[in-house]
Amino acid sequence: MSKKFLTDVIVQSSDMTGVAANKLATALIEAIKNEIISTGRFSLPEFGSFSVRETPKRTALNPRTGEKVAVKAGATVKFKASPAMKESAFAGLKKAKRKAAKTPA
Repeated sequence: MSKKFLTDVIVQSSDMTGVAANKLATALIEAIKNEIISTGRFSLPEFGSFSVRETPKRTALNPRTGEKVAVKAGATVKFKASPAMKESAFAGLKKAKRKAAKTPA
């Protein structure tokens, strides 16, 4: 999903102009980022939750040279889909497989 996609959905579902929808999409993304920064977590019912996960420092291998490289500790954002989202995604996958099986190759 992109910001443009989000803006287009807002425009189609409301009477907003493209500029106003773009500002709203930007504000939504910024609010989500701020919530993750302040609490370390953000949840949308029926969609899923985002949470911050710390990554430890480690040693990795450079694939070209095989040389060992030190990787600093950091953080990443993890997404966990809600049960409703998983069910919808699975239903969509099954539908796509059935459709692909029906079309002649």
